[in-house]
Amino acid sequence: MEINKLISIVKEKLQKNVAIEHLIVEDKTFLHEKHLSHESGKFHLKLTIHSTELKKQNKIIATKKIYKILSSELKQYIHSIQILII
Repeated sequence: MEINKLISIVKEKLQKNVAIEHLIVEDKTFLHEKHLSHESGKFHLKLTIHSTELKKQNKIIATKKIYKILSSELKQYIHSIQILII
């Protein structure tokens, strides 16, 4: 999958399932390309999510909710994900 398509899918799924005021999805794969664990076709994403809904929840519960929403993408296309909830 191409990175822009993956970013589009991630944004769409999160916005459909969580009340989000602002969302930034960044490709950070370039920071990890030389690591031994880097797999071609797997990406490293950074999510910056401004969501009152998620901010009200315990950080672990909010993170689990995001992982559940993106479970398919995490299995197939995302090697690493960094989540910042503001």
